[in-house]
Amino acid sequence: MRRAVSLILICVAALFCGQSKSSKYESALILEVKQHRGPIPDKIQGKIKDPSTAHYDVSIRVKSTQVEYVLLYTPLPGKYGFQFMAGTDLLVLVEKETVTFNDVLGRSIKVPILSQRHARS
Repeated sequence: MRRAVSLILICVAALFCGQSKSSKYESALILEVKQHRGPIPDKIQGKIKDPSTAHYDVSIRVKSTQVEYVLLYTPLPGKYGFQFMAGTDLLVLVEKETVTFNDVLGRSIKVPILSQRHARS
């Protein structure tokens, strides 16, 4: 009995220790969504599966850092409604070259960052 309890405690401790490196999602505000105009930047071009599909520039502001990002979002075929999301909040994970967020069904979507700057006061 003691062995079973000890084993369970060790497993629980290992589980909590492993979570210390978890990612940090932050609250962001969608500022604007507009159709992308012009060519796709070379650094992103190779990551786009179908360059002929419609792409959108999504501007967000991360609330904690006041940094604004312009993201290149490529919706799945038949997906609509995101064009009207300006003014809504979402949780984002900002990485070096990408931002990850979840859609309404909870699926993770990773999009490339086109540009970033500090918000104007």
